[in-house]
Amino acid sequence: MILSIHKVDIPNSTLEKKKEAIYMLSIIVAIANDNVIGKDNKLIWHLPEDLKRFKRITSGHKIIMGRKTFESLGGVLPNRKHIILCNDMKMDINNENVEILNDISKLDKYINTEEECFVIGGATIYKLLMPYANKMYITKINHSFEGDVFFPEINEKNWEEISREQGLKNEENPFDYEYITYIRK
Repeated sequence: MILSIHKVDIPNSTLEKKKEAIYMLSIIVAIANDNVIGKDNKLIWHLPEDLKRFKRITSGHKIIMGRKTFESLGGVLPNRKHIILCNDMKMDINNENVEILNDISKLDKYINTEEECFVIGGATIYKLLMPYANKMYITKINHSFEGDVFFPEINEKNWEEISREQGLKNEENPFDYEYITYIRK
């Protein structure tokens, strides 16, 4: 099966395993007001403290993303295995820390594992994988930005907030923001 932004089916075996297995697919994302997460394939804000948190949480783990998110990184992030979902059969990154998948069913080994793996974007990948995530690390930026990429709505019936911490606001981190962690109910 080829990854499609219009309709993607995860095999029933994945859904059945989800019910009986404990696994750690987590989402990590920074979200501004109106669920904005980016514009023109870039972050709109710069919060060094949030970037340090992202590095601390994801370092040593596998990170799952779409092609555009990978391209926005500017290169391979150190100490992380990059799993890139894309339709481009010709995409080739010559790096042992990069795996390119064009078939979403091949994510099964990352969805059904006790090792925490992180979904880092973009919007289509978040939407596709949110039903399989058990945890979300959200940086909620309390500011409005004009954007063209949005995070899916968080259904509070499915998620329980387990922590909330105010982020450091200063000259380098000029916006009010907080770190919120959710687990699936």
